[in-house]
Amino acid sequence: MSNNSNLFLSIGKPIKDEYGRTVGKVACFALTPNGKFDGVFIESNDGTFSKKPMDHLKFNGEEVTFASTLKAQANVLCDQIPLIWRKNQALKELAEKRKISPDLYQELRNNFEGVLNQLKEDAKNLTDEAGQEISRCDQEIKTLGYAVVNLELEHEIGQVDDEAYKSAFALLQENLKRANMEKSDILTIKSKLSNVLLGDAPKIEPKTIIDNPVPTKDALKEIEKETIANKETDDPSDEATDEADNEAPELPEPPVVVYVKEVGKAGI
Repeated sequence: MSNNSNLFLSIGKPIKDEYGRTVGKVACFALTPNGKFDGVFIESNDGTFSKKPMDHLKFNGEEVTFASTLKAQANVLCDQIPLIWRKNQALKELAEKRKISPDLYQELRNNFEGVLNQLKEDAKNLTDEAGQEISRCDQEIKTLGYAVVNLELEHEIGQVDDEAYKSAFALLQENLKRANMEKSDILTIKSKLSNVLLGDAPKIEPKTIIDNPVPTKDALKEIEKETIANKETDDPSDEATDEADNEAPELPEPPVVVYVKEVGKAGI
């Protein structure tokens, strides 16, 4: 927009949204007394006129694109809310370090809290608006789906010739593509707003739970090996007890007494 005179080339030209749909045309511009562009008057497709800020449109010669208001507002909120949070936290740290007086801290904190609450309220309202736009896209996608089915039926029974069928089918597919792109963008916007409001919670990976599987033969062999290994690494005191039981001395056999009679003496 360095050369403002080029903007006059867009008067009477169509205005398209970010997905290529024609939403109206440029009627004229509003200028301040010193010649600064203050806004643009748009004639919508339904014949109504409205004045939009200049930052809602992008000009490239004769091409004019209407930027999504929802997307622009969401980007501003997603930047401002974290910034106010960080400033509020920094203010708290300054107070803890006694670099500002308690009275000044409380006053600034109240200001930050008021701004933050208003921004969060705006983000909630914009989230609701995004939800409504998603529902609109869903309805549009559904309607286009019905249109494709009806076109296929009429072409199948010969009511619509091949040339008309190809033209209508291409038109419907192009609109389906646009509607899906818009829905995807709005879903992204809604997710960004939710993350800003709720904060980035750490993701917890779900644990894999395996229901008691039936062991195979190889698994049974492994279990048997582990069982033997566990027995070999049992408590040493248990091994000592077992060894003591196994190595207990056997009882001696009863002694045999032998009486010997000496020769030459009186027999007893």
